[in-house]
Amino acid sequence: MGSGPRRALLLALVAACSVGCARPQFVPPYTEECRSGMYPPKGPTFKGAVTWYTVNLDLPPAKRWTDLLGMIQVVRDLANAFVPSGKLLDIVDRDLPLLLDTLPFPFNEEIRGISAASGVPLGEVLLFNIFYEVFTACTSVVAEDSNGHLFHARNLDFGLFMGWDVRNKSWLMTEKLRPLVVNVDFQRNNKTVFKSTSFAGYVGMLTGIHPHAFTLTMNERFSLDGGYIGIMEWILGKRDGMWMSFLTRSVLENATSYEEAKQKLSQTKLLAPAYFILGGNQTGQGCVITRSRFCCSLHCFESRWSLTTNYDHWKEPLFLDDRRTPAMKCMNQTTRANISPKTLYDVLSTKPVLNKLTTYTTLMDVSEGRLESYIRDCPDPCMPW
Repeated sequence: MGSGPRRALLLALVAACSVGCARPQFVPPYTEECRSGMYPPKGPTFKGAVTWYTVNLDLPPAKRWTDLLGMIQVVRDLANAFVPSGKLLDIVDRDLPLLLDTLPFPFNEEIRGISAASGVPLGEVLLFNIFYEVFTACTSVVAEDSNGHLFHARNLDFGLFMGWDVRNKSWLMTEKLRPLVVNVDFQRNNKTVFKSTSFAGYVGMLTGIHPHAFTLTMNERFSLDGGYIGIMEWILGKRDGMWMSFLTRSVLENATSYEEAKQKLSQTKLLAPAYFILGGNQTGQGCVITRSRFCCSLHCFESRWSLTTNYDHWKEPLFLDDRRTPAMKCMNQTTRANISPKTLYDVLSTKPVLNKLTTYTTLMDVSEGRLESYIRDCPDPCMPW
């Protein structure tokens, strides 16, 4: 492959890490007492319910996302936020599309179709779909009540170090993403295959449920051997790894059981390190699959009744970014007997589990096949991350 797409993506990655915006003021770790009575969602942390759309998997990939056309137009604003320099954006539009044909089917054709239908340049749609490999920081919880009923919930946090809005005291990228949050019902033969909370214009999956079989969320895992390296290797022609959000989508679409999903998420080579948080439909079926790009470490429920992650479970979280400790504190205060979507929403509404990066909260009940999502905000005082 020529140097064009390599240069375009490298410049985009560098620009995203050095956006010429003011840095957030340092705020010491801010925690609060575990919240209660937050559900049904209301008040200043609730910015609205998420709209549902349908993607028909029987259609050709290039035609599947046309129902979201109005929302996809906003991707152009996101591309400018990712790469604020007009010159760099021109390079992305000219050179990055050369990378598209190297991406796996059907994702490459879906991205091509989104660009064609919306008028957003192909390079910008592609860039939007790539950045999640290296820029997410989230909290996911799998919990089992005293009757063996499993629930899965998550906060999706995105936009760290990608521009701070001094006036609104928020991350620029997070602000732009909230209006793009969608719930998607993926159907084949007019029947639901899986459901997901995602962003309009994004074809990979970060949060989803295969009804009555399993639930799945993906969190980025920080590592020196991270997503940047995997993406650059892909550009240079080494393509034996899978894009992690494409793998998540493939598992949600094609796996039919918790065990099958666990095997695929554990064994598939990846471009970027990741946490795959998996919940099943039977007692004890919950695990955090902690992945490097090449191998995995499996952390299962065993005798525990709840799992939460945004760090390696065998390490202490960084004190400036510890959402795990307050999340587990609130889970323990809730107790297993009281676990429900309502109480999980309370846990995910407690600062700093809820923070300035939080775009949405999703609650999933695998046995009922239910997924519900809410757009979030974190009023001051609130941790930037």
